[in-house]
Amino acid sequence: QAQLVESGGGLVQPGGSLRLSCSASGFTNNPSAIAWLRQSPGKEREGVSVISSSGSRTNYANSVKGRFRISRDNRLKTVYLQISNLRPEDTAIYYCAYCAIAAFTPGEELCVRPSGWGQGTQVTVSS
Repeated sequence: QAQLVESGGGLVQPGGSLRLSCSASGFTNNPSAIAWLRQSPGKEREGVSVISSSGSRTNYANSVKGRFRISRDNRLKTVYLQISNLRPEDTAIYYCAYCAIAAFTPGEELCVRPSGWGQGTQVTVSS
């Protein structure tokens, strides 16, 4: 699997928005389910959202539902995460990863055995 590269983070005020991008750095034969995860200092890594290989199915953590939107463009080998109405508790390093098993039923773990993530992109929400 090609290494994933995250970008698009930054410093925003509460209520602001960002669009994160996740790109495959090398040749990718077949699209895979991709998840966005995040990790804040002192906290465990948290699955945020997942999208199926075709983009037809998505799922979100309850903490971001209604504020975050995941999408993908397989021609560009890129997955996006539009994050809106940001809160200070959204501050974290955001990673994207391949999912060995992706769940699209509410309440299930979004991404099992994530792999291939890059350095991540920092999102800081502060006034």
